[in-house]
Amino acid sequence: MTQQGDNWWDKLYDGTAPDTAPDATGDTLDDRFDSASEATRPETPQPPRAPWEPLDDPPPGPRAFPAPPATPPPPPAERADDAPPPPPENPAVPEAAAPPAPPEPAARADDTVPPGPERRPEGDTAPATAHPPVPRPRTAHIGTRPPTYEPEPTALPAARPDDLLDLVADTVLDGARYGSYTLRAASLRGDSARYRGDPRRDALLTARFGRDEAALVLVAVAGGARTADAGHLAAADACRWIGEAVGRSHARLSEDIRAGRRGDLKSGLHRLTDRTFGRLRARAAELGVEPGEYTASLRCLLLSADPDCRTRVFFGIGRGGLFRLRDGAWQDIEPLIPEAAALSGAPVVGFGSPPAETEEGDRHTMRLGVTGPPGAPFVEEPLPPPAEPFRFRASVARPGDTLLLASNGFAEPMRGEAALARELAERWAAPEPPGLATFLADVQLRVTGYADDRTGVAVWEA
Repeated sequence: MTQQGDNWWDKLYDGTAPDTAPDATGDTLDDRFDSASEATRPETPQPPRAPWEPLDDPPPGPRAFPAPPATPPPPPAERADDAPPPPPENPAVPEAAAPPAPPEPAARADDTVPPGPERRPEGDTAPATAHPPVPRPRTAHIGTRPPTYEPEPTALPAARPDDLLDLVADTVLDGARYGSYTLRAASLRGDSARYRGDPRRDALLTARFGRDEAALVLVAVAGGARTADAGHLAAADACRWIGEAVGRSHARLSEDIRAGRRGDLKSGLHRLTDRTFGRLRARAAELGVEPGEYTASLRCLLLSADPDCRTRVFFGIGRGGLFRLRDGAWQDIEPLIPEAAALSGAPVVGFGSPPAETEEGDRHTMRLGVTGPPGAPFVEEPLPPPAEPFRFRASVARPGDTLLLASNGFAEPMRGEAALARELAERWAAPEPPGLATFLADVQLRVTGYADDRTGVAVWEA
């Protein structure tokens, strides 16, 4: 800076120098600052630029330094067909301005380069699949050829707007674990009903009454007649009404099972079953149909939640099957039907027996406990016996046993197709019981010639 410029600069920022107002000659503070800047600017053709600035003159205004870029992710493994990086856009910037690249690590003999991502042809916009799709399980069948019908549901049953509560699902699945056993239950529509759009006529009820060791588990399976339009409703009523009866008496039933009172259990459950079928006959009368058109087969299991109790109780009326898998072999333990001559004699309490008289003199009729006025004579037509006699069996389970309660549509192929029994024996020989989905796949193993509804309840003993 010249001596004249230094004196002028000192005068400009001297605290004793008065500030001057703007005038027409342009002698203002800003004008003097611009003059001083021109005097101190070096005489160079072009100001120095940072490596990241373009060659063109920057726009007027303050220059800002850009923020440092985010740390990029590690580059993918190099491939032989990768192109080299492009040259820098600014050839005037010397190579020394760019930061040096990190040195390549020395390759070792045991280093392996993982394969890069699969190269896709140009124009292929389909999303890439990270893993191959897992094959979905399909319904299997027994025999050399599959059955005629489709393996999955096709037609839904007809519905009425005012009776939507009467609809039943194609498949019901349930399970539990109490004490020393594991329970699995499944009910599904048969191939024929799935094809024709008929409702599932098998009904399934699983219920627990009580708590802790005194709890009682009931599993009820009912099958309505195929020829009856309301067969599915009769099956549902049978399950619900036997469930209500057992639920009201569960404390006494649980005590009898844990104490092993076989005689009390047989007579008590016989009475509850008879009351259930009495309600079915009453419902048929309300609908104006014959009792045979509104009835169902009913088969039940009672299981105690007490881990020290291994007594399993079966009871019911109608067709079906009760099987036990022990030591790898199936046993048909269905209770035998007594001969017709053996049915004669005194009636069983609650099943065609005379009404009981209370201390007050009232008589409980067979109309589900409805009492008449004191002193009124008991007048009632004799109840017709059910189509099949009452069945009962109480057995003690062994560790490793598997008990199977089957509806008629499941019991028939178990008895008529040995390959199905062998297949289930192999599948259920594992130490752990199957899960719900696996059990459903086991129950719906298809067999040519058997297209009815299937319901199976299995109990695995630890």
